[in-house]
Amino acid sequence: MLWTMAVLPAAVIGQTQINMPRNRYNKQDDVKLGREAAQQVERQFPILNDGLIDNYVEDVGQRLVAAIPPQFRHPEFNYQFDVVNARDINAFALPGGPMYVNRGMIEAARNEGEMAGVMAHEIAHVALRHATAQATKQGSLKNQLGMLGMILGGAIAGGQTGAQLGMLGAQAWMTKYSREYETQSDILGAQIMANAGYDPRDLANMFRTIAQQSGGSRGPEWLSSHPDPGNRYNTINREAAMLRVSNPIQYTREFARVQERLRSMPRAMSMAEIEQRVQRTGGAGNPTAGGRYSRSVEYPSRSMRAYTAGNWVRVNVPSNWREFSSGPQVTFAPEGAYGENGITHGVMMGVTQGNSGNLNQSAQDYISGLLQANPYLRQQSGMQRTNLSGRTAYAAALSGRSPVTGREENVTVYVTQLQSGEIFWIATVAPSDESYEYNAAFRGVLSSLRLNA
Repeated sequence: MLWTMAVLPAAVIGQTQINMPRNRYNKQDDVKLGREAAQQVERQFPILNDGLIDNYVEDVGQRLVAAIPPQFRHPEFNYQFDVVNARDINAFALPGGPMYVNRGMIEAARNEGEMAGVMAHEIAHVALRHATAQATKQGSLKNQLGMLGMILGGAIAGGQTGAQLGMLGAQAWMTKYSREYETQSDILGAQIMANAGYDPRDLANMFRTIAQQSGGSRGPEWLSSHPDPGNRYNTINREAAMLRVSNPIQYTREFARVQERLRSMPRAMSMAEIEQRVQRTGGAGNPTAGGRYSRSVEYPSRSMRAYTAGNWVRVNVPSNWREFSSGPQVTFAPEGAYGENGITHGVMMGVTQGNSGNLNQSAQDYISGLLQANPYLRQQSGMQRTNLSGRTAYAAALSGRSPVTGREENVTVYVTQLQSGEIFWIATVAPSDESYEYNAAFRGVLSSLRLNA
């Protein structure tokens, strides 16, 4: 027995035994359920595309995945980690492995251990297959998929308040298992942390950190969606006492760099602001998501074709550009220049509500929102007064290194006002080193624009 204890990893001595919940679905059902939900998330949530941050969070996530106890590993699952550019303190994982950590969660954590604790807890939900285990209790995987859609749709449709309203229909369903499954995920999350070299007490401490940073006015979103039976802090610390970790990973240089980078970015949108953006675009998602990016994109054709929307807008665009409509927005781009992260070459235009009767202020507000949603861009100068379709407009030049192409990108945005008080915007996009080839096309588009509203 002494020899056996000597060769066991320190983190597994005396730990609580967890049994996999009963589940009548196969693992491919988890994968399918998560893939479909992830498509919805990535159409509507602003995913932060930053190489340094993405690589760091992915590295921490994969370190935790490698520490899942063997009996809870599922080769069919594909754990992937993305950061949502939202300031709400939140994180969630979907069946089969997709996981999303809000920027606000990373900024709220006091050290890497606290961030890793939240991630380990979410990974535990996936590894224990809680979504399809609950569907087993509920009796229908279709109901479970619908419930996930309701929760995600609520989060988008109404900000934090909407997330709560969207979950009201599921409240009875959630409370039947929440204590059991949350306790399981706390315990397995603590074990995963210890196996990965983190102190499980950091998961317990994270509850207090984010509660303090919420100001006491309202529970942070991550805690509100993870009902607390009142003894979770003690449960995790009891488990931690049985899990020995020497020199645990806590405040790392990489964590400090990522926090510093996040805090240098423009302020992230809240979920309520994301809701407003979705409403402005009709909530139709990202119509360019089915495309594939190419290193070689055909230059704009010299021949033009007309695009009209009702009787209020008309514009000419190069004949080799495709058209993608989404609610009150339309995008034009050539093959190889569009995909799940938007366009790298082309023109976008649309209509949105103005925040002020003052056009200059409305234009500035719109540009600020655009910069928040695309943190790699920086405004190069102040707003310039110009003319668009015979009416006063304001223009702003933006640039930054595209997360898609890795090249410097030029974006120019023009904003004017419609008779309804709404604002009309049009943006041109092209890599800096191809500006010469695209500027003539952009001039042709702008000079042909006619607004009758």
